[in-house]
Amino acid sequence: MSAGSPRAILIAGPTASGKSSAALKLALACNGAIINADSMQVYRQLRILSARPGEDDEALVPHYLYGSVSAAQAYSTGMWVEDVAAALETVWSQGRTPIIVGGTGLYFYALEKGLSPVPDIAVEVREKWREKLATQGVGALYDALKTLDSDMAERLKPNDSQRIVRALEVIEATGVSLSQWHARDRSTPLLAGNDIVRLVVSVDRQEVYRRCERRLDTMIERGGLDEVRDLLALKLDPRLPAMKALGVPQLS
Repeated sequence: MSAGSPRAILIAGPTASGKSSAALKLALACNGAIINADSMQVYRQLRILSARPGEDDEALVPHYLYGSVSAAQAYSTGMWVEDVAAALETVWSQGRTPIIVGGTGLYFYALEKGLSPVPDIAVEVREKWREKLATQGVGALYDALKTLDSDMAERLKPNDSQRIVRALEVIEATGVSLSQWHARDRSTPLLAGNDIVRLVVSVDRQEVYRRCERRLDTMIERGGLDEVRDLLALKLDPRLPAMKALGVPQLS
């Protein structure tokens, strides 16, 4: 990393906005390496559906955390923070500028703000609430949250199933509201300060819609249906994040 260059470059934006293309151009121009911050592009079985960079692009500059995780794993933000810490050290040791690109806002938030010290939740508790979501629906779980943790219920939208389940897991496992955990001291952020360049790729909404439609056609042409069939053949738990990736339920 040359003198005066930023410690890292962060690129965010909506789906199909051109983030990956922008990251590649920057990496070629500034001796950079690209690190993934998209929660679906980490799964190796989802190259086509998650629109991961192609092999030609990966050959031009180093890419990290793309296809690095099995779809059988319930990958979390905490796991990504650990993996991205190692990737950052590798990139810096090579004298390169890390360019972190993706559309998962929670990843960027954890990167710059740190993580709340919520303890690990027992698998049985996780399974319990996910099963209840599948069988009873989000409305019933939101009602349960209003009884068990009214503070979090007021903060969440009644249809936000993922966060409602998370809040229920935490209050049952720890006896402490997720809001109280969030108020406690966070872990030290991996990136902070004025030497970070933050970019957002902004595209007209109608143009984004057109690009998404073209991307879907391209995914089908390149074997998206076969990718879904191969994923389903693994007979994974349908509650795993990879099984809920955009395109998997729709093309199943």
